[in-house]
Amino acid sequence: MSALTVKELHVTLNGSHILQGVNFDVPNNMVTALLGRNGVGKTTTLKAIMGLVTSTGSITLNDQTISGVQTYKIAQAGIGYVPEDRDIFASLTVTENLSLAARGSEPHYDLVYSLFPELVTRGSQRAGTLSGGQQQMVAIARALLNKNQILLIDEPTKGLAPMLIAEVADSLMKVAGETTMLLVEQNLALVKKIAQHIVVMEQGRVVFQGGPEHLQDEEFVHSMLGVSGGRK
Repeated sequence: MSALTVKELHVTLNGSHILQGVNFDVPNNMVTALLGRNGVGKTTTLKAIMGLVTSTGSITLNDQTISGVQTYKIAQAGIGYVPEDRDIFASLTVTENLSLAARGSEPHYDLVYSLFPELVTRGSQRAGTLSGGQQQMVAIARALLNKNQILLIDEPTKGLAPMLIAEVADSLMKVAGETTMLLVEQNLALVKKIAQHIVVMEQGRVVFQGGPEHLQDEEFVHSMLGVSGGRK
């Protein structure tokens, strides 16, 4: 069964037809990696799901239609979103960042602090003074505070040093056991570790859906993603 189903999704921005009939499913209780070369529409796809850009087509969350719904209502329906630039409040403390994200009467602080114990010790520290990896933990933790049916996470390791990438990868592996996830990520080593399903985009369309075992095929990786590293 699919947690999220996207059908014939189209987005036009500034006169450019970015998404040209995107179709894919995100299976329940799995990590789905949304892959593709730069500029093929991966981030736009996540924004369209969240209602942050105008789109046409059909988007359903566990059989509930969310197409054309306002962004805050999509979040309330159970989609957590961690954007590419993290969007944490640098001048606020870690605890204040988390408090602002909490909604409902029972935010899941126990879960967040069990996954990210470092956030307990850094609760009074201003988020802007954290490392990139620690800031990413805060961004992911904010999404996990609420009872979401799926997490959308966009390029969590982008721009991070190798040591911090390992730190974020460890965090994502912990989160993967807690919720369904749609992950945009260029780091294939990380994708191979945590994804159970992959979707590949090319020029605004989905060109492949299947299992992550295809990432072990050097020819597949090169033809689909334009990089090497399939069997390494």
